Amino acid sequence: MKTIIEPFKIKSVEPIRFTTPAERERILRRAWYNPFLIKADDVLIDLLTDSGTSAMSARQWAGVMDGDESYAGSRSFFRFERTIRELTGFRHVIPTHQGRAAEKILFSVVGGPGKHIPNNTHFDTTRANVEFTGAEAHDFPTSEGKQPALIADFKGNMDLVALESFIKKMGPSSIPLCMLTVTNNSGGGQPVSMENIRKTSRLLRKYRIPLFLDACRFAENAFFIKKREKGYAHKSVRQIAREMFSYADGCTMSAKKDALVNMGGFLAMNDASLAEKARNILIVTEGFPTYGGLAGRDLEAIAQGLEEILDEHYLTYRIRSVEYLGEKLVERGVPIVQPPGGHAVYLDARRFTPQIPPEQYPGQAIVCELFRRGGIRSVEIGSVMFGKTDPRTGRFQPPPMELVRLAIPRRVYTQSHVDYVIEVIQEVYRDRKKLRGMQIIEEPPVLRHFTAKFRPLK
Repeated sequence: MKTIIEPFKIKSVEPIRFTTPAERERILRRAWYNPFLIKADDVLIDLLTDSGTSAMSARQWAGVMDGDESYAGSRSFFRFERTIRELTGFRHVIPTHQGRAAEKILFSVVGGPGKHIPNNTHFDTTRANVEFTGAEAHDFPTSEGKQPALIADFKGNMDLVALESFIKKMGPSSIPLCMLTVTNNSGGGQPVSMENIRKTSRLLRKYRIPLFLDACRFAENAFFIKKREKGYAHKSVRQIAREMFSYADGCTMSAKKDALVNMGGFLAMNDASLAEKARNILIVTEGFPTYGGLAGRDLEAIAQGLEEILDEHYLTYRIRSVEYLGEKLVERGVPIVQPPGGHAVYLDARRFTPQIPPEQYPGQAIVCELFRRGGIRSVEIGSVMFGKTDPRTGRFQPPPMELVRLAIPRRVYTQSHVDYVIEVIQEVYRDRKKLRGMQIIEEPPVLRHFTAKFRPLK
């Protein structure tokens, strides 16, 4: 059969509150035109993030009831540890309450002034945790990855020539590790090829620099490898994921993505000395090493989710549902990052609203209009999230791309919900010339997109 259906039945539902455009205008004003400050009850279709927004399965909920809540030596921890070891091959598994906690611990140990952390593209919390220590975060996406309209199989790859040049310039001793984000979230959710992972690993071993994966969406990346890379069509997603991890020395993971849970994460590695330092920080900040800030029921749900995410029927449905949204938008002339990523479709705000310069935050203007028109919550990934001002010249420095991410929660929305999203985006795009830029009137020193306040420009 050609029709790809959801590989699950719906067992429980949650009502959605409908609002009028006038109500949504008032909601936007009260939230200072920042989607993070809008109450969830006021959102019709929530595409702000795919992090922690998955619907858990019946077996995950059964695991919640079976969770062992012992403070130390919990049975649920040992299932969690065993599942991750079998999947990744890493010897040391450290639970954390979410991915950014794993990042915080890792970079507290290896970071600091004078240190440099390269990545294909850092996401927001990864960059913030690197820079909080005084280290510097550097991005090396491929040239293809900077061209939204270009269709290529693995636009999330690391630029290996640029990476090696950087290593030679800075010196290996100043680079405690290199990160590789799979899939590349800030780069449009684009996958990284096995060849690129292998070559990145080989290059780093030449300079004795450890490789860590940001593995939030490892299964989606493995599925893209199966579908797009020569030699992997007949391998299982589990086998492909295992090979991906085999080229790395460790990983961080927000389990709120590909482990299909609402809270949790982990830090895993082979280096016993580094793991011991990480556990010492864990005990101070997160909790005892066999729970790490999580309840036993959370550990059970993560272990079960890591099994379910490798179901190829699920991944076929998941990737196809995101492709469907992207294809329908392209048919209507809406500019997006091509091809659609694994967890989200990214609108190309630079082409969507060419009349709005980067310093007036075109993505934020689109985000607000999507909510005003249809109650859809999305997020800007552009000059709000990554733009900077050069301290020497005072000139604004925009990031390579201005994007709006429409992140699809896992096992939550149906095709009719997606069709509604398509209609709203089409309507906003039709009236795109009426959109005006935004101005930040209040912002925190780090991760400003979470709490900044905006006002529309006239």
